[in-house]
Amino acid sequence: QVQLVESEGGLVQAGGSLRLSCAASGLTFSSYAMGWFRQAPGKEREFVAALTWSGDTTYYANSVKGRFTISRDNAKDTVYLQMNSLKPEDTAVYYCAADTKFGAVVGGRNDYWGQGTQVTVSS
Repeated sequence: QVQLVESEGGLVQAGGSLRLSCAASGLTFSSYAMGWFRQAPGKEREFVAALTWSGDTTYYANSVKGRFTISRDNAKDTVYLQMNSLKPEDTAVYYCAADTKFGAVVGGRNDYWGQGTQVTVSS
């Protein structure tokens, strides 16, 4: 009954911005580390960003560092991914991730996954 529901992605031109959200239910949100992964066509899923349940510690893939920001609003049971300066290579299905352990999220060993949302960046 745990659900992680990502917001609708979108189509954006290179250099533009998008903000994804992931609303959690069926779990005690403030007890969970959260993260984002993505999977491009024909490629394996890759880590994007993660943060602790407190939001004090974040970790980013080198490919998005300085461009993406992960944050959370525990009052809304929601985690966000602000994506700026988007590039065509950011095109992928983006997945929300949750686990009680930060390391599990970073390593893709998290207990829960969202259904994914498509982000397409045109050149």
